[in-house]
Amino acid sequence: MIDGRSGAGKTTLARTVAAGWPGGAAQLVSLDELYPGWGGLREGAALACSLLLAPHLARERGRYRRFDWGAGTFAGEAVEIDPERALVVEGCGALTGSSARMADAAVWLDGDAEERRRRALERDGDGFRPHWERWAAQEELHIAAERPRERAHLRLRMP
Repeated sequence: MIDGRSGAGKTTLARTVAAGWPGGAAQLVSLDELYPGWGGLREGAALACSLLLAPHLARERGRYRRFDWGAGTFAGEAVEIDPERALVVEGCGALTGSSARMADAAVWLDGDAEERRRRALERDGDGFRPHWERWAAQEELHIAAERPRERAHLRLRMP
């Protein structure tokens, strides 16, 4: 599980971990595929637990459909998670009390607020700009309720 605020480098770290996993690339799922819109940080985290982590822990196939941000709904073919392969999940809200109990490793990433904002808006541009404050407020609620930094086995700060 790789959690942290927007623009902290979660996706970059997750891709590096998944690609370098021993015996071949691990499966990588971004919570961006599970959030049900701009107000859905908490719901996306819950879906990760029920659709990905719980089945994986039980050695069963997990399944989910990606959220289509343009259409505002979950759409397309179901994505299957192989229970025999390592699973890396990244995104704001990924590390909760529930997910921490199911994770083999948990990472918290953070960084300077202005630098994170610059990076996130550079990455996502005008699509994210009008939602920055709303999303940051959800991050604050997540941090207060779930204490992801304290649950993490490893805490990193972006340069």
